[in-house]
Amino acid sequence: MPETTWWKRGVVYQIYPRSFQDSNGDGIGDLAGIRQRLDYLVSLGVDAVWISPIYTSPMADFGYDVADYCGIDPIFGTMKDFDRLIEAAHARGLKLILDFVPNHTSDQHPWFAESRSSRTNPKRDWYIWRDSAPDGGPPNNWISNFGGPAWEWDEATGQYYYHAFLKEQPDLNWRNPEVRQAMYDALRFWLDRGVDGFRVDVIWHLIKDAEFRDNPPNVAYQPSQAEINRFLQVHSADQPEVHEVVGEMRRVLEEYPERVLIGEIYLPLERLVTYYGQDLSGAHLPFNFQLIQTAWNAREIAALIDEYEAAIPDGGWPNWVLGNHDQPRIGARIGKQQARVAAMLLLTLRGTPTLYYGDEIGIGKVEIPEDAVQDPWEKNEPGLGLSRDPERTPMHWDGSAQGGFTTGRPWLPLDPTFTQCHVEALSKDPTSILTLYRRLIALRRQHLALSVGRYVPVEAQGDMLAYERRHGSERFVVALNLGHRPHTLVLPVGANGHVVLSTFLDRDDEPFDGQVSLRADEGLIALLQD
Repeated sequence: MPETTWWKRGVVYQIYPRSFQDSNGDGIGDLAGIRQRLDYLVSLGVDAVWISPIYTSPMADFGYDVADYCGIDPIFGTMKDFDRLIEAAHARGLKLILDFVPNHTSDQHPWFAESRSSRTNPKRDWYIWRDSAPDGGPPNNWISNFGGPAWEWDEATGQYYYHAFLKEQPDLNWRNPEVRQAMYDALRFWLDRGVDGFRVDVIWHLIKDAEFRDNPPNVAYQPSQAEINRFLQVHSADQPEVHEVVGEMRRVLEEYPERVLIGEIYLPLERLVTYYGQDLSGAHLPFNFQLIQTAWNAREIAALIDEYEAAIPDGGWPNWVLGNHDQPRIGARIGKQQARVAAMLLLTLRGTPTLYYGDEIGIGKVEIPEDAVQDPWEKNEPGLGLSRDPERTPMHWDGSAQGGFTTGRPWLPLDPTFTQCHVEALSKDPTSILTLYRRLIALRRQHLALSVGRYVPVEAQGDMLAYERRHGSERFVVALNLGHRPHTLVLPVGANGHVVLSTFLDRDDEPFDGQVSLRADEGLIALLQD
């Protein structure tokens, strides 16, 4: 793929549709609401919008239990609303990426209704059915990602079905070619409507061990962890045959020009990069969550970047993520000042960055009262801090009631700081985190060195993380202080230039010669002179 490809140069912005903008006062965000806010996304400077699931669903897992892959759930609107959204997005130069959830359906999907109707139904093999173990219990020791056994007994047909998540989310049998064809047809349905790509949910789960062997115990498991960690997922996910499926999905997208395939993959780097496929025939962007999973430590992050850059196959394109709908927000993890440094890191590393809605206005940890909890994972395993509700709370647009998100009662409570921390106020503040995001994205768009340029590490110590970005004759140094004390970065002999942007937004054009001093919790981008 040439460096001009949109998903290489571009910035992706993830929207959790329930929480972005409500247009009808029911307290839940919708497609019409997203359309109303497209001009904001243009002003932010992003290139593509990824929308979490909007398909027809009973909402047992808020859309990740799909009952119709070619339908829009009435909560979000109609197919006409979707067509209007994609037309409006494209008119503004924005790409639209949909979430695709192929590992499992809802138990209300017509396919599953047929599958569970009898053992002889033609769709019986579309799902994973097994006889009980000799003792009458589940077929093996596989655990649901949301806690408890991953097998549910079906009294009517006398077998268990497998569900990697909720029992309301039975797993499809991706070894069945009819399942594959049906799912690829669903992809084509949306591609024909103009969708620019897909983020594929839990793509590494699609194929399971053909012999359904027990997973080995995890000797490092602690009772304070989620139950899924009791066993190593050796046989229930990341099977060699999954790469054939990913390659087939890629070929479907290649029937259309300039589409992108993004795979959700929570695996170590050496396994993650295999999802690029043989000769780059797999996902264009196997999602790299390492910045979420690594401690906020300069030396560890420097080592991670080096390891990732070395592991990517020739021609493969990197990508970086700081947060999403399943992970605590970056502001909640590292605090407000370091969240600004994190923004600079994300938007200056080599590769495609994905922003999560609300991070650009500094939403942090939102406390959810017990009686307001929505997340089924938290309800299944209470007390372990597993709730994903805090990172799914509504967007703050202005200082009015409910932050301009809805005229009704929001489905989740807003962060109480919304009266000060909202788009309208932050847009007027030249030192706000929103202004920082806008300037970072604009700088990235203006200079190829900061989007597709080479990554060159710069020697640094302690809490300092530094690197160069180079393209042609242009050279930038990015210096990030991940600590809470001032530091001075000594540059290679002869290095001089001027500051282009500081995370404090107050050092534009400041010259330097040989070294750069940073305040506590500061990051900066500097242009090097020849």
